[in-house]
Amino acid sequence: MASCLVCCIIVTSLFMSLSFASAQQGRAFFVFGDSLVDSGNNDFLATTARADAPPYGIDFPTHRPTGRFSNGLNIPDIISENLGLEPTLPYLSPLLVGERLLVGANFASAGIGILNDTGFQFLNIIHIYKQLKLFAHYQQRLSAHIGKEGAWRHVNQALILITLGGNDFVNNYYLVPYSVRSRQFSLPDYVTYIISEYRLILRRLYDLGGRRVLVTGTGPMGCVPAELALRSRNGECDVELQRAASLFNPQLVEMVKGLNQEIGAHVFIAVNAYEMHMDFVTNPQDFGFVTSKIACCGQGPFNGVGLCTPLSNLCPNRDLYAFWDPFHPSEKANRIIVQQMMTGSDQYMHPMNLSTIMALDSRV
Repeated sequence: MASCLVCCIIVTSLFMSLSFASAQQGRAFFVFGDSLVDSGNNDFLATTARADAPPYGIDFPTHRPTGRFSNGLNIPDIISENLGLEPTLPYLSPLLVGERLLVGANFASAGIGILNDTGFQFLNIIHIYKQLKLFAHYQQRLSAHIGKEGAWRHVNQALILITLGGNDFVNNYYLVPYSVRSRQFSLPDYVTYIISEYRLILRRLYDLGGRRVLVTGTGPMGCVPAELALRSRNGECDVELQRAASLFNPQLVEMVKGLNQEIGAHVFIAVNAYEMHMDFVTNPQDFGFVTSKIACCGQGPFNGVGLCTPLSNLCPNRDLYAFWDPFHPSEKANRIIVQQMMTGSDQYMHPMNLSTIMALDSRV
């Protein structure tokens, strides 16, 4: 009897796994945002915000630069891997044609923010409303491939990730002393303003068909090696940038809750990137890192000056470093972040994690 019960459990478990996998087959994945999720769009642009030279990509399967600001895979890649999906191509890639359109697309562009004046110093980047215009253009291309109704349904059933906010602080409000925005707004008022602008962006994404949208807040901006090099003497996180993150992220969660109530469905999922990062920033050894202060690749104090270049200091083992370059997590840190997206409690994912979303959607 006991062995029969075990067999039933195994068969049921296998059936659920197969059902989950088949439910995700053909599901598209779309990505919007900044350098944390850019998979190479900026390689096709005349911009200084690029990751197209070694040692970027040193741990990617090809061991070559891909435009990702990572030693290997970035967050969208690892989400796709976890869900059994093909990785999304950059929208500007000439390879994104035909059947590849069904996989989805990555519209992200390093340097951009919620505001259009964020990242102006990087010249030609794809600001968020341009990303949304490209999304509408993608839908026209998909309609020509599978019909208008099929394209709309494909987008409705897709998973979407949007990552914005960090650059609006480090590459705008705090870019220089007495920046235009810091003279225009006190920090609390600036946070309120950019949250209201983020809301408009999410509403536009909904109007374009998005129905399952992961919305990330900022990480601990004051703790990245770039800010330690610029603002810290003893390796302590910068108080002002941490204050900005502590104001922004809770307001983002409340905004997401309000939007979902207005729509009447759990369309938007708030991703607490701050908490996810702080776990390994505060206790790096618990996650197998030797440091969360020094970047693996860089120069100057904390390897935090400039970006990673062929002439930079380079650590021999990227898995021992929480940060790959002065601003961006290593692939190993990205994997920790995605694991919390997949299975984390409501401390990390509100109102539900990605595994729960996938299980719910597989029943539809």
